[in-house]
Amino acid sequence: MPYVTETIEKLKRSGPGQVEYYQAVEEVLMSLRPLLDQDTKYKKNNIIARIVEPERQILFRVAWVDDKGEVQVNKGYRIEFNSALGPYKGGIRFHPSVYGGIIKFLGFEQIFKNSLTGLAIGGGKGGSDFDPKGKSDNEIMRFCQSFMNELYRHLGPTIDVPAGDIGVGAREIGYMFGQYKRLTGRYDGVFTGKKIAWGGSLARKEATGYGSVYFAQNMLAERGQSIEGKVCTVSGSGNVAIYTVEKLQEVGAKPVTVSDSRGMIYHAAGINLETLKQLKEVEGASLAEYVKHHPDARYTPVADYPAGRNAVWSVPCDAAFPSATQNELNEEDAACLLKNGCTLISEGANMPSTQGAVDKFLEAGIFYGPGKAANAGGVATSQLEMAQNASMQQWTFEEVDGRLHRIMKNIFLSASETAKEFGQPGNLVLGANIAGFRKVADAMIDQGVV
Repeated sequence: MPYVTETIEKLKRSGPGQVEYYQAVEEVLMSLRPLLDQDTKYKKNNIIARIVEPERQILFRVAWVDDKGEVQVNKGYRIEFNSALGPYKGGIRFHPSVYGGIIKFLGFEQIFKNSLTGLAIGGGKGGSDFDPKGKSDNEIMRFCQSFMNELYRHLGPTIDVPAGDIGVGAREIGYMFGQYKRLTGRYDGVFTGKKIAWGGSLARKEATGYGSVYFAQNMLAERGQSIEGKVCTVSGSGNVAIYTVEKLQEVGAKPVTVSDSRGMIYHAAGINLETLKQLKEVEGASLAEYVKHHPDARYTPVADYPAGRNAVWSVPCDAAFPSATQNELNEEDAACLLKNGCTLISEGANMPSTQGAVDKFLEAGIFYGPGKAANAGGVATSQLEMAQNASMQQWTFEEVDGRLHRIMKNIFLSASETAKEFGQPGNLVLGANIAGFRKVADAMIDQGVV
């Protein structure tokens, strides 16, 4: 389609080198063809060209002093991508891999993910190439305070409400919120992912992992199947992976893998959740320590992986839950999963599968839940935290989890029914992209050229 192709080519010329962003844009726009062919109003209003350009891009210097008294400098980013449905909402990522293309890809995905939740939130994302690993609490605090010295002026409970992401947990959010409060004199719900004692929501840290399992259950239930008894592979060992493992065990499945940046654990008897939480949430240790507690488990260092591959996806399984980072599952990994009998993928991470892998899953006709749908539980619960802050209430874990369960079911139904509407039942990539896009695009048309 010339309209879509021309938009993508123009985007590449105007912002070269942003590979992950181009990947995300192509994946969405190419799947919109049936909608764009059916309804000319989107082309008439030039929505495609408008939606791929952020409303605001903020790039700033973050200078801070380390424990040796030396001045360090990092880059800070906030992409306020689209506010047609509500205030900008999306996490902040601290990781050395962060650059403009990563933040734009995450912000673009966030638009449609947030739209799918049915909640009043727009899309945004932020971060820095700062690496919290190996830093003291005081160094992290000084960095977060410096980061907020610029970012605070762009935030507000009805303007832009960040959350956490890779490298940003309750500690980092606490430091940033404290500096925001110091600079503005306001105590408002401008961050989500806060600790419970000062405005956080119960079930928030569990939400993305739980939600990806709920999404998998909905995919299976549509065809009269259950996840109970299925062997599952999970990548990652952060909040998303840990609580995916927890929920899988609660519903009678058997997760057998987890991974970190240094290697992966395969435990055929099933991952021991208590050990995993102790190593990652309490000690911050390598997964290599897991085998000291469970000699029947096997640890594979990253150095032993085949080049460009992820050993997690070589383990035979019924279902896979990519829960670490973008592009962690490539075409070869997908072929291996399918060969070993995997029939379900539910993505807990953002865009964890390359386009080649996605094509293989769709061609095979297996259950495939794309990240913007399957991992939307985290941002959905963040919005629930915003609602609690606005009303000065705190809901029970059961109430939040019940709302999350309903939201994930509605996201699945929206994607599934939209896929059927456009003659491709079961194609939840197409269904999620069209359903998410259509709601945002219609709001943009209603609000005029802004």
